[in-house]
Amino acid sequence: MTDPGLPLLFLDVDGPLIPFGAPPPGGYPTYPGPGAGPSGNPLVARVDPGLGPRLLALPCQLVWATTWLADADACLAPRLGLPRLPYVDWPDTDLPGDGSTLHAQLHWKTSTLVAWAAGRRFVWVDDEITPADRRWVEANSPAAALLHRVDPRVGLTEADFTTVDTWLRAP
Repeated sequence: MTDPGLPLLFLDVDGPLIPFGAPPPGGYPTYPGPGAGPSGNPLVARVDPGLGPRLLALPCQLVWATTWLADADACLAPRLGLPRLPYVDWPDTDLPGDGSTLHAQLHWKTSTLVAWAAGRRFVWVDDEITPADRRWVEANSPAAALLHRVDPRVGLTEADFTTVDTWLRAP
């Protein structure tokens, strides 16, 4: 899982793993498991434990790309059956750049993820990816990247896994 030849998969939590927004009729599905009890975070019950094996089956190195930081390992990894994962430690600085309109439209994670990838191919799974992020990554990442936007109302779906898996397995 830490093979430097594998592409990276930067995984956001809120949206891809924890659906939010306008709930479907009947509310969000919930799942029993670690961290979902009365003493835990009530949103954790929305995390489908079945996503863990699906994530582990992808040919990549998983990396938390979330404001949960190390808490993602503590709260979510046991629920998903994931090992400890590295996480992106976000800088406390503004976006680098030239003050252009494009830079003002970038997601605050974008440039940090490209730097963290350090020339490796990567997938970024998030619910806040915009066309500006795609253009910036295309112009600034030395390696191929897939920026995959997930619908935050439903989280990761079969179609999302198919898209990501296909891209990761492409030469």
